[in-house]
Amino acid sequence: MTRIEFWQGNTACAEGALAAGCNFFGGYPITPSTEVAEHMAAKLPKKGGVFIQMEDEIASMASIIGAAWTGARSMTATSGPGFSLMMENIGFAVMTETPCVVVNVQRGGPSTGQPTMSAQGDMMQVRFGSHGDIAIIALCPATVQEMYELTAKAFNLADKYRVPVFLMADETVGHMREKIIIPDKVERVERKPLAAGALPFKADADLIPGFGQFGTGHHVHVTGLTHDERGYPAATNPKLHHALVKRLVDKIENARDEMADYDVINPDAEQVFVAYGGPVRTVQQVMHDKKDKNLGFLRIRTVWPFPEKALAAFRNARHFFVPEMNLGQIAREIERHVTVPVVSIPKLGGELHSPLDLSAALEAHR
Repeated sequence: MTRIEFWQGNTACAEGALAAGCNFFGGYPITPSTEVAEHMAAKLPKKGGVFIQMEDEIASMASIIGAAWTGARSMTATSGPGFSLMMENIGFAVMTETPCVVVNVQRGGPSTGQPTMSAQGDMMQVRFGSHGDIAIIALCPATVQEMYELTAKAFNLADKYRVPVFLMADETVGHMREKIIIPDKVERVERKPLAAGALPFKADADLIPGFGQFGTGHHVHVTGLTHDERGYPAATNPKLHHALVKRLVDKIENARDEMADYDVINPDAEQVFVAYGGPVRTVQQVMHDKKDKNLGFLRIRTVWPFPEKALAAFRNARHFFVPEMNLGQIAREIERHVTVPVVSIPKLGGELHSPLDLSAALEAHR
């Protein structure tokens, strides 16, 4: 049976991880994500899992990679400065095809910035922060309910595609409290096992190899170097490197339509909002207040891979308005896919857009 709770977003994130079967958390406390770690520290050992506070975020990311290879559903949580420290090991997780979940409750930056305030300034960092050509999956919740649901979903995507998956929340959603409906169970997608005698990095038709979990009789060499299908280094082989990196990217890009998660509201509208995370709430308020059939809304949950096909649903669009708690990071991505003007509505300082902010942008472009 379902039950109703009144939870903080960060608590819902931790509970969603537990419901999804997370049994290892390695992390380092940092505002505004610390409540995720605190809740996991209190609950995970009681469920037979392992919580460990590492010495820093570099070690935290390394710990969840190692735990994943032992079969754990592993997770960490951080914010901007810690996320920056994790980037090298995030690239390692991509190259080694290690399934794990990274939660980033975003705050104002750069550097130490605004530890207790909200932002969405890490959206390009999550996509391009690691060196080299990579493809990732990033989910953005706008409600406490979605903090729970998208965290659980992140584990399934990580296991299915053998890739680190990111929950890119923001302080607004992480610290708000709302009613949430808890299901009696959540769907679980298991990792594809490595067949006996199969090469550990030889991909199937879906471009994803079976997972050779440590301790199950497989002999797997795991390296961040360019490697062949055995996992052995082959860093000086140009053709092999091209084929490997292309496969790592294509296994995500080829499934972008399957992963796309968004809502299209009023597809015939001429003035269209596009939002993710906290600003979704302000757009919803404006839509409610104006009740204007000429206003549309593309509300995105999976930001990476970016669901560009969703933009085509608005056939009559004259403008796309993009409120973000940054200087227009996803607005630039939208500009790549449309031929009409994209109006960025940036917001820095840690505060959410007000309905007046969005109404003023609409009036200026009538």
